[in-house]
Amino acid sequence: MTVPTLSLTIEIDRQQQLPIYLQICERFRTAIAAGHLRSGDRVPALRSLATQLNTARGTVELAYTILVDEGYLQMRGAAGTFVSPSLPASVMHSLRAQGVQDTHDSQSAEGTGTPEAPGDSRGSQPAPPRRLAIAVAMSGEPRPLQPGLPALDAFPGKVWNRLVSRRARSGELAMFAYPDPAGYRPLREHIATYLGLSRGVTCLPEQVFVTGGYRATLELVLRSLARPNDSVWFEDPGYLFARGFLAETGVQLVPVPVDGEGINVERGKLLDAQARFALVTPSHQSPLGHTLSPTRRMALLDWAEKASSWIIEDDYDSEFRYLGRPLQALKSLDRRDHVIYCGTFSKVLFPGLRLAYTVVPERAVERVGRVAHSMNAGSPTLLQATVADFIELGHFARHLKRMRALYSERRTLIVHALEQAFGKRLVVDLPAGGIQFAAQFAEGPDDPVDDVAVAARAREAGLAVLPLSIWYANGHTRRTPRGLVMGFANIADAREADRLARKLRMCLDR
Repeated sequence: MTVPTLSLTIEIDRQQQLPIYLQICERFRTAIAAGHLRSGDRVPALRSLATQLNTARGTVELAYTILVDEGYLQMRGAAGTFVSPSLPASVMHSLRAQGVQDTHDSQSAEGTGTPEAPGDSRGSQPAPPRRLAIAVAMSGEPRPLQPGLPALDAFPGKVWNRLVSRRARSGELAMFAYPDPAGYRPLREHIATYLGLSRGVTCLPEQVFVTGGYRATLELVLRSLARPNDSVWFEDPGYLFARGFLAETGVQLVPVPVDGEGINVERGKLLDAQARFALVTPSHQSPLGHTLSPTRRMALLDWAEKASSWIIEDDYDSEFRYLGRPLQALKSLDRRDHVIYCGTFSKVLFPGLRLAYTVVPERAVERVGRVAHSMNAGSPTLLQATVADFIELGHFARHLKRMRALYSERRTLIVHALEQAFGKRLVVDLPAGGIQFAAQFAEGPDDPVDDVAVAARAREAGLAVLPLSIWYANGHTRRTPRGLVMGFANIADAREADRLARKLRMCLDR
């Protein structure tokens, strides 16, 4: 049977710093994750898409190669290129979370070895707040105030493109072969060196595993170390998308309250002293921005040792701190090998890169290595090599230095603009670092603002803020704190900050 080629409209922004081949990758990922492209659909031929986009055939070919390596597409010779019948597990989770049924291959992600959630809840439609969060996260186009989005306008695109081109022209067969499931060795070495200098983490390159993003990191860790029905301490409120992913894997989530010192370890011990894992964000708690205090850090490590548990440290945004001296990573204090360190390049460079990493204790290296090879989900070597070059040549360090200064300035602009627009109706608890923050509405519990409705109106107005209430385990209830989670890294100047703040205020008043 002949499968017709799907008519697909892809728009490319030539003013964007993000290279065209990565924009193409991101458009395909978004379309597949949203269910617009499904397993078995034929995608346009290289020459056809290159003509449609008025770009070089090699640019499209590089994008398709990356998507094939990531498991999104499958090349079948003369038959053409198709959406893969075995999509990455993270994509299948996203489809299920949205209630999208993959009619071509509904079993494509089964049998992966990851524990499944009980019942059939993954196939049900998520609540409206959850759908809003998915829509914001899956949006292929950057939007103002989008949480977690770095400054795309300030990324050194010309430098990056030059490094990619140099690698692509080098003739190294390794750049286009199947990637090492553990990661490109020189990049693992650079990551180990960087973490030792900047985060106080002493590790060997063998302990570093490169993945296709934070979700892929969690999947690797859970496949390697989780057992059926294991329980996980999870910060409450906590990182929304990690919570959704964990719930889908079958582990039992134990929401542990967060206060100004971070996760409440004593409360966690009362709730489940023998939990197998604790997933924490010590440097910049998501979404409140608090730093885990030294006392709580030691208490958490002590608990993990006594309970023989694992701590998964998500060190996102630790590169960007504007007030005071940063505390070193929790992993730097780990003397008993209980901390699994997780980092990402998505918020440091650009999210389309889809590159993250984890540092596992030496005693877990062999086990994690076996699982990484069985998953066979390594990231494209060409991109890993480019990041390695970017670090080795000093561009990474210079970029971080520039971004710290830029983000500090842009953070000040939006906070001032929000104060002018909202007055005392919005309270910004400004964190010491990061590229996003949570702002709470001042109205009390007897007259709460519907932050989900405000965020939905903001999305209609072109803004990408998220409601704070849905980050809490009990969801959008009357007693849940109300507010907005927003990013500030892409605010160009004071005029834009004022315009966005006024537009957001209008969403509150409607």
